[in-house]
Order: sequence, then C-alpha cells, then structure tokens
Amino acid sequence: MKFEKEPFYQSTGRENLIFEHCYLNQLPLLLKGPTGSGKSRFVEHMAYKLDKDLITITCHEETSSTDLIGRFILRGNETAWIDGPLTIAAKSGSIIYLDEIAEARPDILVAIHSLTDFRRNMFIDKLGTEIQAHHDFMLVASFNPGYQKSMKDLKPSTRQRFVAISFQYPSASIEAQIVQGETALAQAQVEKLIQISNRIRNLHELGLMETVSTRLIVDAAKLISRGLPPRLAVKAAMLEPLTDDPETLTTLEDLANLAL
Repeated sequence: MKFEKEPFYQSTGRENLIFEHCYLNQLPLLLKGPTGSGKSRFVEHMAYKLDKDLITITCHEETSSTDLIGRFILRGNETAWIDGPLTIAAKSGSIIYLDEIAEARPDILVAIHSLTDFRRNMFIDKLGTEIQAHHDFMLVASFNPGYQKSMKDLKPSTRQRFVAISFQYPSASIEAQIVQGETALAQAQVEKLIQISNRIRNLHELGLMETVSTRLIVDAAKLISRGLPPRLAVKAAMLEPLTDDPETLTTLEDLANLAL
C-alpha cells in the first residue's frame, strides 16, 4: 500500500537517517525492540517519506516460504502461478516489512538470504527461474529480542546480513509528545499515564513477559479522551493485556490508582 497521509511518528534518534541510507545503498534493515515501541509505525512513516509502496507481512509459526514467494493455484482446469508478496516487492521495487521475522519457519530465512547480500536476487524453485530485485527494492524485518530469549531467536549468520537499529521505549518527554500526537488527551492526563507506565516498567519482580508499551498508553489515552473513566481505561488498555494472574493484576491496579 501507499500512504496518502503521513503516518504520525516521533523520532527518538537518528533512525530516519539510517533508514534513508540503507534504502539508498540497497541494504536490508533489521529493527530490534520490544512490542509497541514504534517499529511498525516507523516503517510506515519512512515508506511515506520515500514515496514507496509498503507490503507488510506479520510472520508466525505457520508462515512459510511459499506464502512469501508464491504458489500455483487451480483456475478451472488449468494451474496458474500467483506471485507472493516477497516476489511482488522484489519485482516492483517496493519496501517489504517482515514483522516478527523470528516467528517464521526456517525456510523463510533461506528464501531471503540471496536478497540480503550483494546478489539481491531470488530463485523461484517451483518455476525454475531466478529474478533480480528491482533497484528500489528494500527488505526490512523486525523482532523482539526480549521476548525471543526464551523462544525463537535469529541466528548470528542471519543477523549479520542486516544493518540494525535498536528501539526502546522513549523518554517520558518524547513519549508524551507521541501520545499527544496520536490523541486529544490533555497534557496532565497524558503525564499520569506515562507515570503509571514507568512504574510498571520498573516492577521487574513481577516477572511480566511484556511491559506497558507506548502503544498501550496511546490506546488508554484514546479511551479516556472519548469519555471512558480513567481507571477503567487504564485497566482495560494498559493492565489487562499484561497478565491473566488475578494477584498480579490487583498489584498493577493498586499501583496505577495511586497516580490517578
């Protein structure tokens, strides 16, 4: 897709400059960071800035190379080849974004290898053909290192095929700008939400697999700005997504209510 309106994104460093230079030098880019830290929005923002079509694939354990490259389908009594999103992007010179690439099956990584080095080509074994990537083609991938520690991880040989950028949750002042840029919530209320999120992020003893992301803060702010009571909005948007344990949830509610 091509964005007609610029997706809101608040830069936290020089990630825009790195992305632009990777695009100009035909280098693949890996975005590393926790859930909801702005990786996907950043890619959308840069696709708009570069005036490029963006194809986004959310990877999971069932995502295979066939899903990305293409497949034969039946049309009446005949079979026809349908290009997959990776093939379409490579041919058309689009940006393709493989979100949570570590979740995909190993054959995905094999399929993209020749697109992430000097060759910039891909072999379609079902057709017996090789295609050369368009000059403007760019491969961007992301994954969550914190979550992947106990799950899947990217092999060093795969990581070293990419230029990489680390994403973290922004400082309180920048996070406030982001939330206000996405919602109509008053600054004082935004600051309370960020105060809650920072308190939860520092509660390492609870053993949460994920913590409050900027995305969750924005969701809570949207609910409050539309009239939902703050405590209810915080519980639904910022706390419930973090845990199913009643005791942990009660602890988080008590902590949040102190700031509201």
